[in-house]
Formats: sequence, C-alpha cells, structure tokens
Amino acid sequence: MSQSQLLNLALIQMDIAIGEPDVNYAVLETKLLEAVDAAQKPDVIIFPEMWNTGYALTEIHQLADVNGERTKAFLSTFARTHQVNIIGGSIADKKEDRILNTIYAWNREGNEIAEYSKIHLFRLMDEEKFLHSGEQLGLFDLEGVPAGAMICYDIRFPELSRKLALDGARILFVPAEWPHPRLHHWRTLLMARAIENQMYVVSCNRVGTSGTTNFFGHSMVIDPWGEVLVEGDENEAILRATIDLEEVVRVRGKIPVFEDRRPHLY
Repeated sequence: MSQSQLLNLALIQMDIAIGEPDVNYAVLETKLLEAVDAAQKPDVIIFPEMWNTGYALTEIHQLADVNGERTKAFLSTFARTHQVNIIGGSIADKKEDRILNTIYAWNREGNEIAEYSKIHLFRLMDEEKFLHSGEQLGLFDLEGVPAGAMICYDIRFPELSRKLALDGARILFVPAEWPHPRLHHWRTLLMARAIENQMYVVSCNRVGTSGTTNFFGHSMVIDPWGEVLVEGDENEAILRATIDLEEVVRVRGKIPVFEDRRPHLY
C-alpha cells in the first residue's frame, strides 16, 4: 500500500437465495468477477452477512458450510488469483455440532487473515435458537493497518466498536442482513460508530425478500467525520469508494477523543 494508505473498496450489495447455497456461490462468483473487472481494481471486496444460506435457520444444520471449507477453498483461491483482499461477508459455519455466523477474510496471497463469529445474536430473528455466539474479537491486520469486524446486530453495542478502536482499528467492516422498517437505525448507528471512534466504517447489507422480511440494502462507506462517501439504494449493486487511512490519524489528532477519555469514571 502507498504512503498515503489509500484503499479502493468494492461492496457487493446482493440478494440471497434462502436455503440455496449452490445458487449463492454461483451468483457471488459472477459478482466477484464483475467487481475486479473495473478500471480501478479494488484492494478490498466485502459482501453481506449469511450469504451462503440466508436465514434458513430451521435447515441450517444441513446447509451450513462444515468448518467453512467450501468457502475457504472458493474465496482464498479467488483472492490469490486476482490479488485482492476479501472480507468474506459472513457464512453459516458448522463446527462439530455448533453453527456460528462467521466472517472469514483473506489477503492478496489467499492467506486467511481473520475469523470472527458474531458475538451478539439477534433474538428478533431467532438466532439464539439455532446459532452459537462467538467469543473472540474481530481484530486483524489488513496490509499493515489494524482493522475490525462486526456483524449486523453487533453495531447496537458501542462497547464492541470502542474496544476495537482502543485496540487500534482504523477501519471497521460490517456485513449485515438488516431489514425494513429499521433503515433509520441502520444509518444512524453506523454513522455514530464512525464518529465516536473516528474511524472508517464499511457496511455491506443485502437486498431482496426472505419470507415476509424485506432487506433494504443501503450499504455504506462512512469516513471518520461521519460523512457518507457512498451509499446504495434497495437494488443489487457493486458500490465503490476510495479511502485514505491517514484521515483517521488526522481526525484523531484534531479532536483528541481518545486522549480525553476518563475511563476511571465510567
């Protein structure tokens, strides 16, 4: 990465076929090829939460990717072949008798650089009845830059993003399946996480309908001032943005939030 620490991002805002992994892998491959076939090739690609199965929770034990093996083979090969970092959305990931909602990430060489399983399970979608929560933070190194990962409902817990920021994260990746009618919550919470932690937030939400639930997209890249650099609508799209990680240093220097904290009082 150059001295200015520029990163070109591609966000794959896609529909997901519930309970049909073969369809979803094929669709994602097509969209990944479209993402890298651009005049400005991305350095990082991200896509939505639970893209391999959708929320087919009653069938999740049969559909989940055992130890993430299919996903790892597919995305690590793609990352290496096309020399691109991949934040692999999240998948239904089967580990022994447990199902986790897991992000895997790979660098340009196809080496795994992150594994994060969703810590906060969303009871409004019955996640706690079918999934196990993760127990580790999603902090990892992205080409020399500390980065964090959270999934969907996690953004309602400011303690988590603050912990990642305190541990050095300059950019936060958030795959999601966030539905109507909570668009205002989605936008407000993501901008708040960016502003209060003075870091970039890169959020990728799905579109389409699953049962009676409608997903609105509005994937976003937000800078450390809370300004939205790019935002999707409710249709499938590949969103692109270029960010400069040095902006995080500049903003944190201008308003010294982290230096002015008084954690002994709270």
